[in-house]
Amino acid sequence: MFKGLYDSVVRLSRHRRAPTFLAIVSFAESSFFPVPPDVMLAPMVLGNRKRAWRLAGLTTIASVAGGILGYFLGGFGEWLVTIYGAQATLALAQKWFADYGIWIILVAGFTPVPYKIFTISAGMMGMSLVAFIFASIIGRGARFFLVAGFIYFAGTFFANDEDLVSAIRRYVDVLGWAVIAVLVVLFFLLR
Repeated sequence: MFKGLYDSVVRLSRHRRAPTFLAIVSFAESSFFPVPPDVMLAPMVLGNRKRAWRLAGLTTIASVAGGILGYFLGGFGEWLVTIYGAQATLALAQKWFADYGIWIILVAGFTPVPYKIFTISAGMMGMSLVAFIFASIIGRGARFFLVAGFIYFAGTFFANDEDLVSAIRRYVDVLGWAVIAVLVVLFFLLR
């Protein structure tokens, strides 16, 4: 099931405009788009490991910029959360903001929990924009540089990048189902 999608993303990651597509996905995911940029970042690093750090930086910058948009969209109220059908998640996010403050943005930026819920919540709750940006840079940067670094260093164990692409392709179905299982568990834990 996942091999076709993986092959398509790897092909797209080799497109001459792939960095532009990556920036757009990274920006949009932080405020309204449901697909995380890791889906493009990993194959792009696989396609050319020499660009790993530049691509991680681009993903981080675009994601934080999208997060700032989400922050300002949060000022428009709860109707955005209603569009996502995430009222329960918003209530939980608001509780976490009250309990943990800036730390919740830092953690949300790093984890697979939908970051956009926290960007919008931060705006709704009037969190300091400077603190929000600072925490977002650290959380999102850590996540994307970790993904890029993992692919970069994993590639050193293979004769060439194509061997790494093939190895990941061999296990992509298992990895895909594992990610879905983790997301389902997170969903039930956060409900």
